[in-house]
Formats: sequence, structure tokens, C-alpha cells
Amino acid sequence: MSKNVTEEMKKEIKSLVADITEVPLEELTEEATFVGDLGVDSMMALEIVASIEKRYKMPIPDNKIPTVKSLKDIYQLIEELLSIE
Repeated sequence: MSKNVTEEMKKEIKSLVADITEVPLEELTEEATFVGDLGVDSMMALEIVASIEKRYKMPIPDNKIPTVKSLKDIYQLIEELLSIE
């Protein structure tokens, strides 16, 4: 697997987040904050994390979860985790 977040991965993650948050894809920007802009609650946040972990077979450390506040943060975190592998 590539060691960085590909455009395909970004599309998949964005689609996954759109499904969970029920926000239309075209309204979901990389900078939109999950809680403030998209109304993500703790259950949705866990569902997003679990879906990414399952899809990419990549455990996300519990201490990193609170740092993820937007799609951009997800991409950066995955990039970070891929570089560790």
C-alpha cells in the first residue's frame, strides 16, 4: 500500500463521513468541523473511527481520536499512521 493518503482514499473517507453524518457529499468540505459544522456526536465520531479502522485495517490510537476535528485532520492522521508502519 502507498505510504500516503491517495485521492481515492480521500474520496472513500469523505463518502464514509457523509454517510454517517447524513451530510451531502457536495456540502462536506475538508475544513468543516465535525462537531460545530456537521453536528457529529460522540457515537457518530466512534462510528467514523471504527469504519476507517475496519476499511483500512489500521488501528487508530485512542489518544489521537480527540485531535480529529475535520476531514483534513483525518487525512493528516492517516498519513501519520501510514508513515509509522
